[in-house]
Amino acid sequence: MIEIRQENKNDYEEVYNLIKTAFKTAEHSDGNEHDLVVKLRKSDSFIPELSLVAIKDDKIVGYILFTKIKIDKYEEIALAPLGVLPEYQNQGVGGRLIKEGHEIAKKLGYHYSVVLGSDTYYPKFGYIPAIQYGIKAPFEVPNQNFMAMKLNNTDLEIKGVVKYAQEFEI
Repeated sequence: MIEIRQENKNDYEEVYNLIKTAFKTAEHSDGNEHDLVVKLRKSDSFIPELSLVAIKDDKIVGYILFTKIKIDKYEEIALAPLGVLPEYQNQGVGGRLIKEGHEIAKKLGYHYSVVLGSDTYYPKFGYIPAIQYGIKAPFEVPNQNFMAMKLNNTDLEIKGVVKYAQEFEI
């Protein structure tokens, strides 16, 4: 049984090691995702309610973080990173973290979530190329890898270039 809950300070070291391990063999990684999370936790873009861990048998096996971004004048969220220990991958852990994060984000009033990632994985959870909403990445990336999804049935159409937290160094 997998439990999803908000991360707390006692989890930081375990989460750091999890992210480092999870991204060690990732196809697209700069190798610094674990350090990015440390920086983001100290930033104004950090949303504690959207820093989640997946626990199985008293062990943290997955982690997800959504942070604040700006699109035009609107504050929305970006999913980054999502990490699952290799031995727990392909078991639905990442999907559970994404879905729980989306539910919390809706309750917090966010309208859109963006992600830079796999065009075969994230569409399973409702992500489509962000350009279809008029949302653009602040860097060169194939349209199919920069995705967004509406978190609720808002009529609010948000268009523009995403401005990430400075900790992303974009």
